[in-house]
Amino acid sequence: MLLTAIVGCKEADKKSEKQEITQEMHHGGEHLKKDDTKTANEYMHKSSVDELIERFDSPERDAYQKPAIVLDYLGDLEGKKIMDIGAGSGYFSVKLAEKGAHVIAADVSEDFQAALKKRIEANNIEDIELRKIPYDSPNLSAGEVDMVLIVNTYHHIENRSAYFAKVKEGIQSDGELVIIDFLKKELPVGPPLNHKVALETVKAELKEAGYTNIDVNTNLLPYQFIIKAK
Repeated sequence: MLLTAIVGCKEADKKSEKQEITQEMHHGGEHLKKDDTKTANEYMHKSSVDELIERFDSPERDAYQKPAIVLDYLGDLEGKKIMDIGAGSGYFSVKLAEKGAHVIAADVSEDFQAALKKRIEANNIEDIELRKIPYDSPNLSAGEVDMVLIVNTYHHIENRSAYFAKVKEGIQSDGELVIIDFLKKELPVGPPLNHKVALETVKAELKEAGYTNIDVNTNLLPYQFIIKAK
């Protein structure tokens, strides 16, 4: 996601900058205390929304995010109501709508919401509803959606067990939560290692939030895990 200050000699600067740009293309990472969430959010917002959108929608992201494979893994989406938390540029929201889903593109950022609104209007995209949400709630009514998708955004959320308990309330009883995020190890893409959330941490937090059926896939994507939880 976002460029950090670079120090050292000129050649080292170039190498460091290239690495940082690659690593900053995503929401993702682990926080164990409130200050870490603040750091992660500050880290993200060092770049402008336009810069972030360019990175989020880049061919480089497509290469590892493999959106077509992800959408196939989610199954038949026709007619389903899906909230995309941390929708950002609409990277997945638009693709979900193209598959016949009604999408609630949710984000805490007014700037991202405004940019996505322009994208929707410019491309006459139907079935995407914009919803600005606070940091501590998905703002879903009981059983409002069939699915909640959250991609590379998990670490931005404080008090995750409480947050995802609220998410669970907003999902139909036969629906599911889908989380996609980076594996907690050194990777050529993604956030810094200390921002990533270990799988065991995610599973423990979801269990605390009331999810009893947690399926983990680490084989479908090269650098990310996918969790389906009910």
